[in-house]
Amino acid sequence: MTPAIFGLSGLTLSDDERAFFRDADPAGYILFGRNIESREQVRALTDDLRTIHGRERLLISIDQEGGRVARMKPPVWPAYPPGEAFDRLYDLAPASAIEAARDNAEALGLDLAEVGITADCHPTLDVRQKGAHDVVGDRSFGFEPMRVAALGRATLQGLARAGVVGCIKHIPGHGRAMADSHKELPTVTASAEELELDIEPFRTLNQTPVGMTAHVRYTAWDAENPGTLSPFVIGEVIRRKIGFTGLLMSDDLDMQALSGSVPELAARAIAAGCDIALNCWAKMDDMIGIARAVPALSEEGAARLARALASVEGIAGTGSHGDLIARRDALLLSLIHI
Repeated sequence: MTPAIFGLSGLTLSDDERAFFRDADPAGYILFGRNIESREQVRALTDDLRTIHGRERLLISIDQEGGRVARMKPPVWPAYPPGEAFDRLYDLAPASAIEAARDNAEALGLDLAEVGITADCHPTLDVRQKGAHDVVGDRSFGFEPMRVAALGRATLQGLARAGVVGCIKHIPGHGRAMADSHKELPTVTASAEELELDIEPFRTLNQTPVGMTAHVRYTAWDAENPGTLSPFVIGEVIRRKIGFTGLLMSDDLDMQALSGSVPELAARAIAAGCDIALNCWAKMDDMIGIARAVPALSEEGAARLARALASVEGIAGTGSHGDLIARRDALLLSLIHI
């Protein structure tokens, strides 16, 4: 199995993609807006991927957070609020905010499960920082690590109740970044002591089955390499200090924060300690290059992948989609009346 998650070029698989995916056997896939049109179309696409691999349990992921990060959009699917909405409610009624976040995530997860998506790159556990770049901004659950962890845990629970695996991001923290890592490499100069605040939500939720790295350089830990490509950040900070035990995937390797060819970056990410390299843009030359540049998925990585996919089996849901949305909205509307 190739330790990579690959993107798809369109609404259906091309013949070249189908042949390549059959041969390369990637660990999983990720969908974007270019792959999304209707419920029937997305379900057919994910079923096609399962047919290629001959297994029902397959990692098919998406970035569906709510707010400005949503690939499945109205009018076909409902809009969901960003993390900031639950942060505001937490100011007034923490228990209600946690319940609302859980119901919201379960409803969102039902949308994903209905079309065959098994993993969501959500929740964002980045602790928001005043004055930082807005690339995280209202996606965050707030400025306090305990609050971020509590709402993140509720989100993971809600997704699991819908049969969807959540992925915590961006380990070890993107909240201090003064630049957008999609466009350039952010450098964080905070001390190791100051960074304790950033890693706290990840430490609290270190048993989560899947996590995603940050393309951020932390000078207190590694002055040369971004976290995704740093053996020290992955080995000493993410695995030891935070204690993260799950499947570790890189953020997208085609982001401008990183320098080098995508296959080279995939090899460096795997060598640094990532289990899986994420490549979102469905460029066939890059995907072929990755398959040639990286070793097969390690036994430990394969075990983590299997545990992640199995982690949501047998978890009961708590209501219909409509009931969950109604419960969430009643709790969020209480903001107006408090």
